Amino acid sequence: MSRIGRLPITVPSGVDVSLDGSTITVSGPRGTLTRTLTPRISVVREDGRIVVSRPSEDKTSKSLHGLTRTLVANMVEGVTNGYRKPLEITGVGYRAALSGKKLLLNLGYSHPIEIDPPGGISFEVESPTKVAVVGIDKELVGQVAAEVRATRKPEPYKGKGVRYAGEVIRRKAGKAGKVGGKK
Repeated sequence: MSRIGRLPITVPSGVDVSLDGSTITVSGPRGTLTRTLTPRISVVREDGRIVVSRPSEDKTSKSLHGLTRTLVANMVEGVTNGYRKPLEITGVGYRAALSGKKLLLNLGYSHPIEIDPPGGISFEVESPTKVAVVGIDKELVGQVAAEVRATRKPEPYKGKGVRYAGEVIRRKAGKAGKVGGKK
């Protein structure tokens, strides 16, 4: 039995979960999320908890069991607390700003980069070098954060670029200078 899949998901008060065939809709104080799950896995609501179970022990059902449980748990967590992915900008003259809902990034290119957030996502700029992607859908928050990071990935020599908060960049040594004169 899947160690993750067999854990029941507790539904906090104020969160409404409705199951319609293989479609699950989770509504909470922060919004509503809907997802179509695989029909191979059964999702049942029992006295304030959601239980995910699989019908057979074949390899595909086993792999989908834990995945389905995690997707549903992330939906419940998202509508309850939401998700936040912080990013850091490092480099001389590199900065971020908000223009309405759009994120403006100056990352050393000849032009500023403008990123328009998709529905359900917002940007927070705490300082010119700290940005956060905020939303209720964990998958979408991670995807948008990856797209912002991809605008200028951190380079290994000076570490300049956009990185996730707490991300460690493996640094390389630069060119070795002339040591010991001519040869």
